Amino acid sequence: MVSVKPHIFRAYDIRGVYGQDLDEEVAELIGLAYGTFLGNRGRVVVGRDVRIGGEVLVRGLARGLTRAGCDVLDVGMVSTPMLYFSTVYFKVDGGVQVTASHNPPEWNGFKIVKPGGATLSAGAGMEQLKDMVINRRFRECKRPGKIERADILMPYIEFMSSRFKIDARMRIAVDYSNGAAAIPFPKIAERLGIEIVSINDVPDGRFPGHLPEPTEETLKDLQRLVVESGADFGAGFDGDGDRVVFVDDLGRIIPGDITLAIYVKHLDKRGKVVYDVSSSSALREIILEKGCEPVEMRVGRAFLLNAVRELNAVIGGEKSNHFYFPEIWGFDDAVYATIRMAEIVARAGKKLSRLVDEIPKYPSIPIRTFECPDELKDRVVEEIARYYREKGLKVSTIDGVKAYFDDGWILVRQSNTMPQVKMTAEARTEKRLSEIVGEAEDMIRETIRRLSRGA
Repeated sequence: MVSVKPHIFRAYDIRGVYGQDLDEEVAELIGLAYGTFLGNRGRVVVGRDVRIGGEVLVRGLARGLTRAGCDVLDVGMVSTPMLYFSTVYFKVDGGVQVTASHNPPEWNGFKIVKPGGATLSAGAGMEQLKDMVINRRFRECKRPGKIERADILMPYIEFMSSRFKIDARMRIAVDYSNGAAAIPFPKIAERLGIEIVSINDVPDGRFPGHLPEPTEETLKDLQRLVVESGADFGAGFDGDGDRVVFVDDLGRIIPGDITLAIYVKHLDKRGKVVYDVSSSSALREIILEKGCEPVEMRVGRAFLLNAVRELNAVIGGEKSNHFYFPEIWGFDDAVYATIRMAEIVARAGKKLSRLVDEIPKYPSIPIRTFECPDELKDRVVEEIARYYREKGLKVSTIDGVKAYFDDGWILVRQSNTMPQVKMTAEARTEKRLSEIVGEAEDMIRETIRRLSRGA
C-alpha cells in the first residue's frame, strides 16, 4: 500500500519533495480523494507549472479523478492564475494546479481549487481531503470519467489584453525566474504595445537563473536591468506566476504593502481594502486618506480571497506581494498586477519612484525566518504571545502574535508552507526598531532551542 506522509497537507495547499513525499501514486490518491470530495461527478480542470515531475503528477492526478467519476480538462503547462481563470472560463466544478509556487526546485505539490476559484485550505476542506487520503475514504465509479485536452492560453491572453489600454509608451524590465509567467506575458504585452526587456525568460523547472522566489537576493540582476535599460519599472515574478515584486525606475525594490498603497491611491472607487497583519501602518493611513475602509486579515490567499469576495472589497493585498482584484473574481495574478501598475504609471504621468516616495515610510525589516520543526511552530508562537502579554502589551492573535508598542509593532507567525517561524517589525525610528527586533530575535531562537530540547 502507498504510504502518504501527513505533513504534505498544509494550510493552503499540498506540498512536498518530489520523489520523496510525492509521486504518481500519491497524486492518484489525491485525485481519487478530490473526486470523492466533489461528489464523484462533474468536470475538473488540471494544469501544471514548469516544475520537474509536473507531467508525472498530472498523469496520476487525472487518473485518480477519473476513477472517482470526474471528467478532466488538461490545460497543460500554465501559470497558477491561468488555472484559476480556467475554472471560471470553462465553468467547471473544480481545479488543481500542480505547483510548489516559490519553493526550491526539488519541491512540487497541488493547489486545489473549489468551484469559483476559492482555494481548498485549512478550515475549508483541507482536513477532510487529508482524512480521505490518509484513511483511503474513496468512492470509485464503475463508469470512469474521461480526459481531454483544453486550450486556455489564447482565451487568457484575449481576456487580459481586453482589460487595459496603455496610452503611453512603456518599457518594463521583467525577471520571469524561468517560471510559468513567461508563457502568457510576452504575448499580452505585445498586444498592449508594452516593450519588454527580460531575463530568465525560458520556462525551466530546474530554475537555473535563481530560486523561483523574488527576494532581495534574487532580484539584484533585475535591479541592474531596470537602471541599465532605462525601464519605467521592473517586475520580478515567482515560479508559478501568482506573485510579483516591483522594482522602481531607480532600481529600488518596492515592498508589497507599499505597492498596495500605490494601487489604493489610484483607485477609481471607494470601499473596503483588505490587507494582511504584516503590512505597514503607512498602508492603513493611505487607505483612510483615500476614504476607504481598512480591513486587517490573517496572511494567506484563502483568507484574503474570501474576504475580498465576501466584503465586496475594492482591492486586497499582502506584504508578500499577492494582490487580489475583484474585477478578476478576486484572483491574485502577477500578470494582471503588472499591467495594472503600468496603467497607473502611464496615467499618472510620473515616474514610479515618485509614486513610491508619496507613501509615508517607517523603518521596518523584511520578513526574517527561523527554522523550526512543524510540530513546534504553534507552541513557539504561543510562548511568545505569553511573553508579550506578561509585559503588558496589547496583543492580536489574528495570525500568529502581533504585539503593539507605543512606537511600533512586531509580528511573529508560523509559516504555513515551510518548517519555519517568521518575524517582521516596524517602528517610528531606526533605533527603536533595532531594539524591538533584537529582543524578539533572541527570544525566538531561545524558545525554539528550548522546545527542541524538550524543555
